[in-house]
Amino acid sequence: MTEHPASLAASQPRAQGNIRASFDATNGATRLVTLRQAGSSRALFPRTPSRNLQMVLTNTSGGVTGGDRFRTDIRVTDGATVSVTTQAAERAYRAQPGQTGRVDTALFIGNQSRLNWLPQETLLFDGCNLARRLSIDVNGDGSVLMVEPLVFGRTAMGETVTQGIFDDQIDLRVEGARAFLDRVQLRRDFQRSLERPAVADGAGAAALLLYFAGDAEARLPFVRELLPPLGGASLLTERLLVARLLAQDSFELRRSLVPLIELLHNDTIPRPWMI
Repeated sequence: MTEHPASLAASQPRAQGNIRASFDATNGATRLVTLRQAGSSRALFPRTPSRNLQMVLTNTSGGVTGGDRFRTDIRVTDGATVSVTTQAAERAYRAQPGQTGRVDTALFIGNQSRLNWLPQETLLFDGCNLARRLSIDVNGDGSVLMVEPLVFGRTAMGETVTQGIFDDQIDLRVEGARAFLDRVQLRRDFQRSLERPAVADGAGAAALLLYFAGDAEARLPFVRELLPPLGGASLLTERLLVARLLAQDSFELRRSLVPLIELLHNDTIPRPWMI
């Protein structure tokens, strides 16, 4: 007797991961207050000469596929400064029909605190089904630098994403009021959507950058100088700078992103970005 595809999908092993961390500062030095990690999610804290902290997230399951569930919650308060990145690019693999992988992230930045959210690229593979939600809550004089790079298949490997589902939402709130909302939905025929001039104009990689800080307006001209031909930056409020970038592949995207991160980051750029 042949099993139905739906029952086969339900019987497949699924990865789950959870990280909950909080930070504050004592005498100007950032410290880790609480850390809970479970399942396939792990957090590493490399030594740096800085008084701030770097946190490197790793997914021991090797990627995300249909039915996987990952959640990350990070709180930065009391004048702390933390930079968070990933050990490597995240991979969204082919999923079973009707099976969605979920990645949910909640970031809280308190008064006079700073969070640099700098994950490496998310690689979308053919047939992927990924839903992501990133919520950022900034309070008082808190600030945040956020970069979210996407790669639609590895061109060096001859990969293209012809079919799949990608549902992504980034929500920035300041003192509880929404300041920015971005939603990307790519369904089924990826390639045709990405070739549309109003979507990606055939680009193989893209990135969204948010910079919310008191010096955002002063940084805007320098950001624009570093943008590639298919890139743009705007000041939505006097404290919120938004930039979008398109590139032929991940290599070209990094050539633009790394200088931008170095410009807007207030400390040593996390080493995984330099490997």
